[in-house]
Amino acid sequence: MRMLIGAVSLAMLAGCVSPAMNEARSKSPTRVLASQKPTALVAECVQFSWQDEAVFGVDASGYINTDKTGAMTVYTRGGESFADLVPQGAGTAVSYYAAKPDDSVALRRLAMLATCL
Repeated sequence: MRMLIGAVSLAMLAGCVSPAMNEARSKSPTRVLASQKPTALVAECVQFSWQDEAVFGVDASGYINTDKTGAMTVYTRGGESFADLVPQGAGTAVSYYAAKPDDSVALRRLAMLATCL
């Protein structure tokens, strides 16, 4: 039963986030970065760093979604910031999107993402 509730909650969250994220993807990313590390390793690091309550307080959130091609998206609650991570050879191409790119929280998320590269 808990698993069912979790799956339904996640589906609802994904449904709310997807339109905003798809709209953001129709524009240029806030920043494009690259890493020599594997995609899964970078994604886990970003997720963990974005969940740091000491840095983000109540805004601390980080979720991972993986698609069939192996690309991953790390996103925050509401999708105000997210990073698309795509395998590129042995490394990872990263596109970071922020609803408010000059916002202090978005800049901190970008800085935390950069430490994972």
